[in-house]
Amino acid sequence: MKRTILTLAFATAFSTTAVNAADNQWEKEASDAWIDGKAEATLLFNGNLNSFDINTDVKNGVVILTGKVDHSVDKKLATELVIGIDGVKEVDNRLTVVPEDEDKDDKGDVESDFVDAKIATVIKTRLLFDTDISGTDIDVDVDNQTVTLTGEVESDAEKQLVVNIAANADDVKRVNNKLTVVDERS
Repeated sequence: MKRTILTLAFATAFSTTAVNAADNQWEKEASDAWIDGKAEATLLFNGNLNSFDINTDVKNGVVILTGKVDHSVDKKLATELVIGIDGVKEVDNRLTVVPEDEDKDDKGDVESDFVDAKIATVIKTRLLFDTDISGTDIDVDVDNQTVTLTGEVESDAEKQLVVNIAANADDVKRVNNKLTVVDERS
């Protein structure tokens, strides 16, 4: 009798552990699939990247980017866009930079334009994903790494948060704050 009870207890414990392990594995795979879909969509909807040349894979919350891009700025932009997704622990950027054939005289202007586009995209994305900010009411313009913010916010605190988000973005040299605070009591 003792042996039967002991065997039954062991079998129950073993099967419960196996079911919990299977559930845990399923949750990890589902989470990775969600992150992968979100990363693909984020890259697809970004107008500055050719997302058809970028592949994403996710393993335990680490996003692996492979494929090719035209500029080093595009490579950095892809990382910035994906790192902000909920659940992403790290981005392993294995993208290869394969430049387009361009005139050497235009290269500096093109690189500057891409840096400005990257800055604008990163800031706009951060503002849209921040639940404490009305990101759709704020315009972000970037010229020569100088960010100009215009639009309306609901408080001085929100205004300061928007300015800090812009100032903390990579490659930003200066922020022109032209935001106005809308009085909620009106």
